[in-house]
Amino acid sequence: MDKFHRGHHNPHAHVIHKPGRRLMHKVPLRYVWNKVAGHGGRSPSAGLNLVSFIDFLVVTVIFLLMSFSASGEVAVDKNVKLAQAENVEAIIDAPMIAVNGNQILVDGSLAGSTRSVEELGRMQKIDELFTILKNKRELWKQVQPNKPFPGVCILQVDQNVSAIVVKSVFQTAAFAGYPNISFMVGQLAKSSQ
Repeated sequence: MDKFHRGHHNPHAHVIHKPGRRLMHKVPLRYVWNKVAGHGGRSPSAGLNLVSFIDFLVVTVIFLLMSFSASGEVAVDKNVKLAQAENVEAIIDAPMIAVNGNQILVDGSLAGSTRSVEELGRMQKIDELFTILKNKRELWKQVQPNKPFPGVCILQVDQNVSAIVVKSVFQTAAFAGYPNISFMVGQLAKSSQ
């Protein structure tokens, strides 16, 4: 007798079935039934190599652990050599303005060039830096509307950058609403006096 032959139907025959796999067995298409029963070319479910998957996950976890720090440490630009100081405080959460030999960065994004200030030879407002800091201030106020804006930023300045550039960055930050500026320095060992 053909499996797909529909004869007399007993309405009570479907109540109790013997246990077993029955997914897709009632579909009256022969090729679907052959696939479900295991006859046919490839298996409908792809096999996954578990060892390769675990290796991938281990490599990903190790990469993430090596890349990110939960201690709050801030990476210092390789091109910046910080000044040293004895009396230091822990770093705070604030925008980081890095100034090296030829560029100004805010939290890693380019915010201007030191060349234009050096060529002019006098203090000036750095427009790109001003715009970025102003946008950061407005975003902070939108996110935390009930708190007063602290107006703090951190200057990470190479010790070889000219004073006119440092003054221009300082003045631009103050114009953008960041009058409280902390300088990032390397910590010296405390002298015993």
